[in-house]
Amino acid sequence: MGSPPRSSPRLSWRRVLCVLFLPFVSSGFAPPAKYRNNFIFERRKLPPNPRRFDWSHLTPRELKNRSQGIQAEERAGRNPYFTLEGHEFLILGGSVHYFRVPRASWRDRLLKLRACGFNTVTTYVPWNLHEPERGTFDFSGNLDLEAFILLAEEVGLWVILRPGPYICSEMDLGGLPSWLLQDPTSQLRTTNRSFVNAVNKYFDHLIPRVALLQALQQRGIGGLLLTADSTEEVMRGHIKGVLASINMKGFKVDSFKHLYKLQRHKPILIMEFWVGWFDTWGIDHRVMGVNEVEKSVSEFMRYGISFNVYMFHGGTNFGFMNGATSFEKHRGVTTSYDYDAVLTEAGDYTAKYFMLRSLFESILVRPLPPVPSPTPKAVYPSLKLSHYLPLWEALPYLQRPVTSNVPINMENLPINNGNGQSFGFVLYEMTICSGGRLHANAQDEAQVFLNETSLGILTDVYRDIDIPPITECQLLRILVENQGRVNFSWKIQNQRKGLIGPVTLDKIPLNWFTIYSLELKTQFFKKLRSARWRPLGGPSSSPAFHLGTLMADSSPQDTFLQLLVSECPSTHACPRGVWKGGPRVLSLPHFNQGFQQVSVFLTFHCLRNNTSEHSGKVQTIIIRRQQRCGFSPRPPAPLHFPECGAANGFTCGFTSNCLTHTCHLFTLMGCSIKCILQLPSFPRILFFTRYILYL
Repeated sequence: MGSPPRSSPRLSWRRVLCVLFLPFVSSGFAPPAKYRNNFIFERRKLPPNPRRFDWSHLTPRELKNRSQGIQAEERAGRNPYFTLEGHEFLILGGSVHYFRVPRASWRDRLLKLRACGFNTVTTYVPWNLHEPERGTFDFSGNLDLEAFILLAEEVGLWVILRPGPYICSEMDLGGLPSWLLQDPTSQLRTTNRSFVNAVNKYFDHLIPRVALLQALQQRGIGGLLLTADSTEEVMRGHIKGVLASINMKGFKVDSFKHLYKLQRHKPILIMEFWVGWFDTWGIDHRVMGVNEVEKSVSEFMRYGISFNVYMFHGGTNFGFMNGATSFEKHRGVTTSYDYDAVLTEAGDYTAKYFMLRSLFESILVRPLPPVPSPTPKAVYPSLKLSHYLPLWEALPYLQRPVTSNVPINMENLPINNGNGQSFGFVLYEMTICSGGRLHANAQDEAQVFLNETSLGILTDVYRDIDIPPITECQLLRILVENQGRVNFSWKIQNQRKGLIGPVTLDKIPLNWFTIYSLELKTQFFKKLRSARWRPLGGPSSSPAFHLGTLMADSSPQDTFLQLLVSECPSTHACPRGVWKGGPRVLSLPHFNQGFQQVSVFLTFHCLRNNTSEHSGKVQTIIIRRQQRCGFSPRPPAPLHFPECGAANGFTCGFTSNCLTHTCHLFTLMGCSIKCILQLPSFPRILFFTRYILYL
């Protein structure tokens, strides 16, 4: 998101930012007819009842022999409109990101999308998840893109694929892999040779995977091209001959007037109609009222405007893949991507769902499929933590540390086959023999320790801290957390994490660093099984992992876990992140039968700030044998949990179905960010995405 660089005529189809794919494939627009009066601008009287459509035969499996795809038509006295294989067609799309939803829940979410009345599912493709290391690609498990597309076809949905390479979408670095930041000369999202070469290699692997899934496989690529911008940005730059679509919050005639000036002979397509908004740490959960959404959708349908709901189901920013904003200060996007969407993060129905279903039914000849049953819930006994392991004693279970005369930022650490570290924490150790004024540029937040004693916090704003006088040489430790890279704007070029530049003590540079990478991957937690855990007698005095046990019965079902904490934990599962902040209510669907091993990682300043009331209670969680994860700040109505709000609690859902390996739900703390704050004004983020229509 954010203002993009201006388009370059040198860009090939392989270098565009996104591809509009699968559902909308045509041999090109119909010859432009003489433009007639526009109903939207003139507010001419329309029939009291909207047109009714029968699209039951316009599904991927019904249309096996396709020859026309989707085209734009124009007739006298009517606004331009889309046709699919010659039949008038409204694109009713809903965004569901496969990588933000547990694979075992894909079918449930898509069936609910179809039952609501949508005919299309839209998803981004995150480059950073599919190519975590140069030349190493992952399209397995929850990242099985082809399986998701084929499942959508089976359910009866067309697919709009938006493969990037840049996707914004509140993803870390806008979905770009962090190893791109290793090259100091590379300019992301430009025609810079280094960046373009990396994109080409990625597309060389991605495009063949989806080429055979095109709606018109034998037609090749060409014809209908599209762009998608915010209403303001579309007027600042437009590619002639390309269909311009827009992103917007609600029905605004002025927005369509801008679009009309660019393309009066083409139908309107709203690529992102925002029915909610994303959250950042320290800000109350953002919502959009049902009535506001209903008013806009009613107007879209009244004037025959195609649109895509963003988001139908938001899901979860698993692990550390969340992005960040950087306006008045750096704020990480929450692990929850609930988005106040049509379905909650746990996949539960909302008032928006039934409102939209009712509206769609009013324009369809045939009845919609029945609504799938809600996921059942259960209640389990309270969890008690029993053992702990200090962070310092866990260091031998990490990979071999890096030694360097100067600090090395996260992306340039010589690990992961030369690809650096993408997410998590970095621990820097060095020896000092005197106190003084410590200065360090830590991105994004760091805790400073003298041996095992906490001295304070460094941030991207507060970069100095006093070290007390010492009589002999001691170990200085700086634990830095990457809270998410900015996913839009020019600042995307400067998103290296860890310690950036020299560390000084009384303006004298320190050297000889021992650097530990804390990516907190599954393999690390497997190694911790052999560690010597200590019985937990009370709150730990240093960062530590905590261990406990939770019992699930013979028929595990979805459940909810409330985190009693006075500060801001970050919770992770499988090992994907679920939520950060407390107190919170977490949903834990589909436990495995029997005992679930639970572990917690608490940093010292969180423990220090907690009251005795919370001693020994769950603050953040690691749950092994968890595979499916999700989250919702809106509790399911049948359970009557607290309503959404920073001071009340959130509902978080993640489900498990580990069959062949052990997974973890682990936790980290980011307690310097207070979770109960007043909601300030939030600048609207400008979206910029480009598309190509496959023919």
